Amino acid sequence: MANRLEPIKIDSYRPLRETVCEVLRDAIQRGILEPGERLMEIQLAEELGISRTPVREAIRKLEQEGYVIMMPRRGTYVSSMSVRDVKEIFEIRSALESLATTLATMRIEADELEKLRTLLTEIEGHIERKDIEKIVATDIEFHGLLYQVSRNERLVAIISRTLSMSYPGRLKETLAEHRAMVEAIAEGDVDAARDAAERHMEQAEETLLKAMRKKVSGK
Repeated sequence: MANRLEPIKIDSYRPLRETVCEVLRDAIQRGILEPGERLMEIQLAEELGISRTPVREAIRKLEQEGYVIMMPRRGTYVSSMSVRDVKEIFEIRSALESLATTLATMRIEADELEKLRTLLTEIEGHIERKDIEKIVATDIEFHGLLYQVSRNERLVAIISRTLSMSYPGRLKETLAEHRAMVEAIAEGDVDAARDAAERHMEQAEETLLKAMRKKVSGK
């Protein structure tokens, strides 16, 4: 397997296994890691510049989510995602994102709100410089803080990210969707925050489905 993944920058804010999981999930969704491709822990660890342990943990989580298949004595392979799979995953994802945003609206502190806004400003700068690696890393930090602000540890433990903003044409749109969520949170408007989160997930789902259709049609 050729080197197609960028080394991970260690972020003390989140467990390394979660960052690895999101990077691999994103690579699968974008077709960098293709359906049917065998995933080798050693090679992935070398490409990401980390040890094998967080890679192994991330792969196990991706198996639970249906992104990979672990076959005894044969290895681990990227599974083939169907349109139905995507829709089912996003039904769950939308509900979790909506809940996290609702709770964040009710529980956020002033310094946390300011940090969310700062991260959005940083993302905007990364978009202008077309620094995809920093866009993804800061987006992960933004969502990580949003979930933490929900102050529901069980929710944080089960929620998973779909990095749709990595697709071309979704960078500025996703930034605008995030800002709508943050402003609704700042105003303490639970309904508006929940609606903004749901719209964000709807657009993320449609982006992924379009990418899948494009890959199938070759156009």
